[in-house]
Amino acid sequence: MSTPRIDYPALFAATPSPFLVLSPDLVIVEVNEAYLQVTGRTRDELVGRELFEVHPDNPADPAATGVRNLTASLERVLRTKQPDTMAVQRYDLAVTGRPGVFQARWWSPVNTPVLGPDGEVRWIIHRVEDLTEFMLSRPLRSEPGEAQKSREGVELELFTRAQDLQLVNDELRDAHDWERLTAITLQKAMLHSPDLAGHGEIAVRYMPATRSLNICGDWYDVVDLSDDRFTVAVGDVVGHGLEAAAVMGMLRSALSAAVRAIPEPGKAMDVLSTYARTFESALATTAAKAVVDRRNHRITYTSAGHLPPVLCRPDGSVELLDKATDPPLGVLTHQSPRPQATVSYGPGDTLVLYTDGLVERRGEDIDTGLLRLTGAVARHARLDPEDLADTLLARLGVADGGADDVALIIVRL
Repeated sequence: MSTPRIDYPALFAATPSPFLVLSPDLVIVEVNEAYLQVTGRTRDELVGRELFEVHPDNPADPAATGVRNLTASLERVLRTKQPDTMAVQRYDLAVTGRPGVFQARWWSPVNTPVLGPDGEVRWIIHRVEDLTEFMLSRPLRSEPGEAQKSREGVELELFTRAQDLQLVNDELRDAHDWERLTAITLQKAMLHSPDLAGHGEIAVRYMPATRSLNICGDWYDVVDLSDDRFTVAVGDVVGHGLEAAAVMGMLRSALSAAVRAIPEPGKAMDVLSTYARTFESALATTAAKAVVDRRNHRITYTSAGHLPPVLCRPDGSVELLDKATDPPLGVLTHQSPRPQATVSYGPGDTLVLYTDGLVERRGEDIDTGLLRLTGAVARHARLDPEDLADTLLARLGVADGGADDVALIIVRL
């Protein structure tokens, strides 16, 4: 049976998401019908013209940052040859035939390079989703101040990203022979932590349940906040498989974005909890987050119904970080802030964050599993993080997978 030929120009033209194609000097070389519809332009108005000649900033808005932000993203793509996902942007459109008149618009852009045979960027695919209707229909909140605006922006940005992941999840439900391979690829993409590469003192492990599709709802994340502060987090979505993995991707991305805008872990977890209430499958998710301040040798942490992180000293003494625990995500409806607590650490201390698959066993009290974990950490506290991670998985009987998913982060402080 011969493989049918694909008419790629027709495929591009019919794609429902708005796309345009840019040359490296940011001249528009192609555009699909969805982009023409969402911008109200014709091909003749776009193709062959420089991007910012067609889409300038609104001169009547001194705070306009659309051109600057989009230029920075496109330059990153040209420099790194990697895709760049932008936060939600306010970028007004000039109204055709009415000089000086602009229409308020909000966009969610993604810029993706297409490399030529020489490895250099030949084209840039610029994809946008128009969020204007959603933004204008969103009710204003009564809480004043810039912090609230930042929090709402984070919620909106990740709501948009969640829709992409939900679409992927729906497609995966209908898949057959290629489902597992595609799902694993999706999981790896959702768990990608770019900042982790700069931390030789951190080891991570990710172990889906043995009877799953090799994907799961547990997650880990590492985010640099500054030269001397970074954050680590783990979380656990109820359930297994594709649906749990999709929810995991949404929540992990939301928390990662929230902590960049709101570095206090308790407040960032509040944003995540509010977001989790927007879809039922995220309710009762647990998560723990810790911010490590290397300048002041302090750890500030919070937990949404999650098992307590472990802090172990080089002499083997162990402390459970359980002073800042609230119910799981989406459960609380009151507006009081989630608690966070701070503890000091010394050189050589070890911080361990994990999900319940590491310690929980059927028919056994959870305290027994915690004692098993703290005992293993104490006995092997002087191992380097990579060796300690492997040792803990082996000592707790999940080196080859277990009945539940496992995510594990070990930080040598």
